[in-house]
Amino acid sequence: MSIKLTFLGTGTSQGIPLIGCTCDVCLSKDTKDKRLRTSVLIESSATRVVIDTGPDFRYQMLREKINKLDAVVFTHEHKDHIAGLDEVRAFNYINKMKMPVYATERVQTALKREYAYIFSEEKYPGIPEIEVFTIHDEPFYVGDLFIEPINVLHYKLPVKGFKIKGLAYITDANFISEEEKSKLKDLDVLILNALRREPHVSHFTFSQAQELVAELKPKKAYFVHMAHQLGLHEELNKELPKNIELAFDGLQIVL
Repeated sequence: MSIKLTFLGTGTSQGIPLIGCTCDVCLSKDTKDKRLRTSVLIESSATRVVIDTGPDFRYQMLREKINKLDAVVFTHEHKDHIAGLDEVRAFNYINKMKMPVYATERVQTALKREYAYIFSEEKYPGIPEIEVFTIHDEPFYVGDLFIEPINVLHYKLPVKGFKIKGLAYITDANFISEEEKSKLKDLDVLILNALRREPHVSHFTFSQAQELVAELKPKKAYFVHMAHQLGLHEELNKELPKNIELAFDGLQIVL
């Protein structure tokens, strides 16, 4: 079974360009420097899943012309990863189904707080209809996609990364235990957050992400969740070894 991954967004929580910023990156005319909030679409021949629905989810679905979606899987509860959940109501109408949503109990608590109207006993007409499934540490299936959770830390916040086939997706992290790293060996593709050059309390830096790639030795790595401070896409790519690239919005890879 082959899978295709589309980078729906590769930017940090504010996206690029930032409101009011006049730095070289935010003013860049290179479309690869325009970054929506980080999210990916993963597809097999039978199943289509989005990991995280950030504030740009509606536009990302329109840009990729997505008219069918089988599930949403959440990494964690920060606003730049859950703010677009309301938009799944379009798929309720198109696909004639409740949207399966996979999340840890902690993320579910946040969703119930942020979207109280979705979970209310008295349903207002037209609100999103979802069916929630709890993510634990055990692997699970969404359609024919076998998904293995990877536990990472975003400072002190538990975040789920996911391994699907020979691909692993890790966003919003700055610590991975040795036990969890063992699940990330011999990958075809590793997708990893690389926020900026300067140290950050909850994200891998550009150099830390490169060091982790060197340690885990995937065949190929892509960096996501990048801030404008990191620099221009084309210049940064020249600094990286051949097996690492910066991802960009709309990039597709097939395994």
